[in-house]
Amino acid sequence: MLSSSRRSTPRASSAMLDALVNGAGVSASRSPRSRRLRRWIPVVISLLVQVPITIMGVIWSGAYAEFGDAASVLPFSTVLKLSSIGAGAIAAIALSIVGPLLLLWIRRYPGPLIAVISALAAADFLIGYSVLSAPYLALAFAIVIAISHGARTWTWVSMIVVWEATLLAALVVGIELDPHRVVPTTIGLLFVLGFAEAHRRRREQLEQFHTAFASRREEELRAERTRIARELHDVLAHSLSQINVQAGVGLHLMHKQPEQAEEALASIKLSSKEALDEVRSLLGMLRNDGDGADSGDASPNGAPLVPEPDLSRLTSLVDSVRAQGIEVGLTSEISEHTAAAVQLALYRIVQESLTNVVRHASATSAVVSLTVEGDDYLVTIADDGVGIDTDGHTEGRGLVGMRERAELLGGTLTVRESAARGTVVTARIPRRSASA
Repeated sequence: MLSSSRRSTPRASSAMLDALVNGAGVSASRSPRSRRLRRWIPVVISLLVQVPITIMGVIWSGAYAEFGDAASVLPFSTVLKLSSIGAGAIAAIALSIVGPLLLLWIRRYPGPLIAVISALAAADFLIGYSVLSAPYLALAFAIVIAISHGARTWTWVSMIVVWEATLLAALVVGIELDPHRVVPTTIGLLFVLGFAEAHRRRREQLEQFHTAFASRREEELRAERTRIARELHDVLAHSLSQINVQAGVGLHLMHKQPEQAEEALASIKLSSKEALDEVRSLLGMLRNDGDGADSGDASPNGAPLVPEPDLSRLTSLVDSVRAQGIEVGLTSEISEHTAAAVQLALYRIVQESLTNVVRHASATSAVVSLTVEGDDYLVTIADDGVGIDTDGHTEGRGLVGMRERAELLGGTLTVRESAARGTVVTARIPRRSASA
């Protein structure tokens, strides 16, 4: 099928063939022009190879049939005038044209057309014994395209059935098969099939890589969105809770004790300013593409880059809660040289816990303790309030965020009611996180 008395092996790199067949590599553009090119290039190449060689073979075969060896010394113009064109010659030329043209629809109907083109190649192979014909290059393109488009069963069955039928038909018709032609044709078919399978596997691996890459990117985006939501919740929940309590105090004391109402308003102003600075810093970092990462003072949009909270800010955090009438005790044994990620997690856990104390616990006092216990950092926040609902069905975003912060660093977080009264929040973070 692929071989004739004059064999030709198309040489093309894997990237070039991938571009012709599937539009990969440098030709991967999905524009209408590139799609038309991918559709027509195999057709044009097949026609340019098959049709001229077949016509030349028909002419010389006719001349040899009439003049024998004397045809080799005649001028080509004379050979062209004297050669006769028979039915076999016309069929060979027609087959060299029809096969390549069917490649125009091979991507839409890969299964049926690979069977049809295989039959045409078989007919060309049998006619080629009496009329010189070119290698049926259209079949090679059809095999690669069909397998690449999922018609593996069609392709393999067509090749096996048609090739066996071709050999059987040759015996029935009485064509004496030449091993020098049959063996190279068989090897050529196996080579093209093997190449098509290897190309399909490479394409599948590339698709799997792109899928895995897209999935990983989506996971990273989800994780980043979760981190942003967690940061915004912690900043806004704490600051707005303080503002709410202080505004209530100010309204209550506005006429009776104006000086304390003034202090409450000043505290509201300070809390709102700190919250705005943190939110603007976070939003500024989100808009920063990296060009201003080393500017130090501000992001490209002018938002101040406030340093991420660490353990050094626990004192001011506790003072802001004390200003709302809750006695808070603070003890810390954890060095301020601990990794920034650990310090941020510990700070946010303490911040959210104290926010819950202010909003939900109705407590008069709380104790914050940060210690090193074995290989773990241990932070405990206990209050004497009425407790908070720790039912998993009503767990709020704050508790979920605290738990996520601990688990991201390999730790755990538990919320329980104390033996006497109130709630105890305990978080453990492995010390190895400090060097992570």
